[in-house]
Amino acid sequence: MQSATGPIPATVTRQTPEADLVALAAAGDGAAFELLMRRHNQLLFRTARSILKNDAEAEDAVQEGYLRAWRALGEFRTESRLSTWLVRIVANEALGRLRRTGAQVIPLEAAMSSPEPETQAAFTDTPQRGPEHSALRSQVRTLLESRIDLLPEACRTVFMLRAVEEMSVEEVAQALDIPEATVRTRFFRARSLLREGLAGEMDGAIGEVFAFDGARCDRIVANVLARARSEGLSGED
Repeated sequence: MQSATGPIPATVTRQTPEADLVALAAAGDGAAFELLMRRHNQLLFRTARSILKNDAEAEDAVQEGYLRAWRALGEFRTESRLSTWLVRIVANEALGRLRRTGAQVIPLEAAMSSPEPETQAAFTDTPQRGPEHSALRSQVRTLLESRIDLLPEACRTVFMLRAVEEMSVEEVAQALDIPEATVRTRFFRARSLLREGLAGEMDGAIGEVFAFDGARCDRIVANVLARARSEGLSGED
C-alpha cells in the first residue's frame, strides 16, 4: 500500500508520519487510528470542553466526533491539516449537543459584579509567594477554568484554541469556519474580560487549564475503538 510520502509501514509507531496513519486508519487499521487519537485527544477535548463546560459531555462529544471522522476519513484531503479538520467535526458535534439542551451562557460581567465577598476576593486579592505557592497556583488554575466557562459563548472556543492550544488565527478561522478578523476580535474580547479579573495570574497558569490526564485519554481511545469494532470501521476482531 502506498501513501503520499511513500510505502506505508506494516506496523505503526509514534514516529509514523500522519499521512501514513490516515491512510491506514481509512483502510480499517485500529492501531493507526489509536495513534491519531492520542496525538489529538487533548486538543479535541479542550475544544469540546470550551463549548459544553462539562467534562463528561465533552468526552462523549469527542468520542462521537472521532467516530464521525473515522467514517469520513477516506474523504479527508491530506494537503489540509488533520487537526483543523478534527476540530471542526468535534466543535460541530459539541454545538449540536448544546443546541439540543438549550443551555444558557452566563456573562462573565455578571460574575465579576457579584456582591459576594469571596467572589470579589478571588478576583482582586494579590497572591503571596512562598511555600504554598504551588497550592495557590492550583487554585488560580481552577478559578481560571471557571472564568473561561463564564465567557460569552462566541468568545470561549476561540480563546481555548488560540490561548490554551496555541493554534494560529488562520487555523482557528478554518476550524470554526469564521473570518480571521472575527477570530482576532473574539480573542481580544475574551482576554480583556479575563484580564480584568485575573490580571497577571492568567498567563502563569494558562497552560495547565483543563489538564488532560492519562485515564481520560485511555478511556476515550478504548470507547472509540470498541464502538468502531462494533460498527465494522476497524478491521480488527
